[in-house]
Amino acid sequence: MCAASSSIPDGIQEEYYQIALPILESFPKYRPPVDLFEFKDSVGRLQPLYRKGARLSNEQVEATHKLCEQGNLFVSREDHPVYSKHIVKQLDLVLVDQNLKEGEIADVITLALGIRVSDFAEQPVMPVFQKLYQDVMVLTEYLFLDRHRIKLFMRRLSREHTLAAHSMNTLAVGLWLFFAVRNEYRRRDLDRAALSLLLHDIGMAKIPPFILTKPTPLKLDEKDKITPHPLLGAKILHKIGIAFEEMRQATLEHHERLDGSGYPQKLKGEGISKFGRLVAVADSFSAMITKRIHAPALEFLEAAKRLAEDKKRYDERYTGMLYHAFMTDAFRTGSGPTARPHTLSAEEKPATNQDA
Repeated sequence: MCAASSSIPDGIQEEYYQIALPILESFPKYRPPVDLFEFKDSVGRLQPLYRKGARLSNEQVEATHKLCEQGNLFVSREDHPVYSKHIVKQLDLVLVDQNLKEGEIADVITLALGIRVSDFAEQPVMPVFQKLYQDVMVLTEYLFLDRHRIKLFMRRLSREHTLAAHSMNTLAVGLWLFFAVRNEYRRRDLDRAALSLLLHDIGMAKIPPFILTKPTPLKLDEKDKITPHPLLGAKILHKIGIAFEEMRQATLEHHERLDGSGYPQKLKGEGISKFGRLVAVADSFSAMITKRIHAPALEFLEAAKRLAEDKKRYDERYTGMLYHAFMTDAFRTGSGPTARPHTLSAEEKPATNQDA
């Protein structure tokens, strides 16, 4: 972080970010993509320094870095989309950047994790997973400090029908359910739940794109190519050593149903783990709120209602909580399951890549 100047009025940070040096260094060296402003102690206000895209000399670059180190370099919040794209390159900054509002932090984390999922889907190897893992740990640290922050992500559910958007939606809904049913949990539990929810559907990356984008109903042999994706996902993760129990349950059981009508293993009732049931609800809800080839997008409340009514296939403990939350507008008013008192156990260190 840049050192803060004690003479900077508090009101300035409502409209401007006091830029952190790592973010400044992530910009193109000679052509910053945002307008830069300098805080002048003599007049107690910000003044334009350089316009976005302007070519800077070596001397100007050096002077800009010095201003940043002094805490006197700012960028307008109007440039938030550009600023946030650079924060995602070093996501842990959101945990220490005092200038970011909570909604902005949620936006940045959502963007970063979406990028990480897409990258891992394209190249499911350990080096790519490690980057995803590091960013997930930023999310879980942020939520471990205050689990009510999960509401920020529930307010940002996407209507896009992409693997990244679906993964982020399932992560948000699943973690809300995770918090709603638990009074006590370890940091390790939260880490593993988040990783598992985010990667539960990674097997879809192996399905031929023409099937996923086909504008007409799928033929039987085409549907048969989708059915194995839970097994494909489990194999992808097992191949690189990501085989802990929650991950196995999430990838293999998110399409299993209590009445045995699911797939790929046709599990039934108690044969489906509690976490598998939770992921099934989060996954189905996330699918139902997006427009798919075979079904229109449902409003959040309607999707939750349909799941709650489907008692034969889904665990009503989870569907009931989700439906009640949308009924009571819990993600905006502070009411609902996440508002109840809870006790945390002693914080554990995050799981290492090897443990994961």
